[in-house]
Amino acid sequence: MQVERLRSREGLELDGPLLLTPRLFGDERGFFYESWNQGVFDAAAGLTRFVQDNHSRSCRGVLRGLHYQLPPHPQGKLVRCMVGAIFDVAVDLRPSSPSFGQWVAAELGAANHRQLWVPAGFAHGFLTLSEHAEVLYKTTDFWSRECERAIRWDDPQLAIAWPLEALEGTEPQLSDKDALAPRLADLNAIDLFR
Repeated sequence: MQVERLRSREGLELDGPLLLTPRLFGDERGFFYESWNQGVFDAAAGLTRFVQDNHSRSCRGVLRGLHYQLPPHPQGKLVRCMVGAIFDVAVDLRPSSPSFGQWVAAELGAANHRQLWVPAGFAHGFLTLSEHAEVLYKTTDFWSRECERAIRWDDPQLAIAWPLEALEGTEPQLSDKDALAPRLADLNAIDLFR
């Protein structure tokens, strides 16, 4: 499995997120690849324990995020798209980090088999690029309503370069919660990682 660190639009290598690309073995019958290997992941990201798997299905133009969980239940996520394709984003929300407010993104999909590791301390979101997409992700802690937070997907301070041209003139489809999420500048100190 190939593991690489991602760089922000400003060229800064963010400490934490990783893009994992499996080695694919294929022939006329189909293909095989190792989608998870604890030893490889621990060597790349450090000892990690996953406790929950989530599966979502979205239509073209659905934008989910940007979501994160605070302590005592921060979540790291290992994200992959099994059907279709998504534009997947991680935003550094660790105030003490030199890359605070920076983001990285990668296209994940059934065609490239890539996975994005989004560590605790980062917000996560994705935009569905294909007619439908099915996204699976492992989490390092359980979902907690009390600890869950969100920030605006279109926050001008973050300036995420979402590929909206893929929506062919329509606006992203958001949940009510995501549409009402605050901007980074409007968050209280208690809504950020310490």
